[in-house]
Amino acid sequence: MSEQAKHAEDEHHIVGPKVYVICLFGLLVGTGLTVWASFVELGPWNPVIALAIATAKATLVVLFFMHVKYSSKLTKLTVFAGIFTFLILVSMTLSDYISRAWGSW
Repeated sequence: MSEQAKHAEDEHHIVGPKVYVICLFGLLVGTGLTVWASFVELGPWNPVIALAIATAKATLVVLFFMHVKYSSKLTKLTVFAGIFTFLILVSMTLSDYISRAWGSW
């Protein structure tokens, strides 16, 4: 086997079905928690709890189903850059929303 073929073979990671089953149960538990949290009155914490559960579920999907956990550093950097850009856009939107003088005109 050539050196190039060995390098290409080393880049792929085989994920067993056990990992996917654990992720499935994690996503089902997260969905159950989301439904449960929707019926509990937590005041201003309801959206915070819902977003925390959604973030945990999205992290499972990105890491395992999209194979980012086993990918190269460049792929991880690309995912991080996308999340970072999203956070910048959200913070700019919220800073604009907070700085407006609502009802003073």
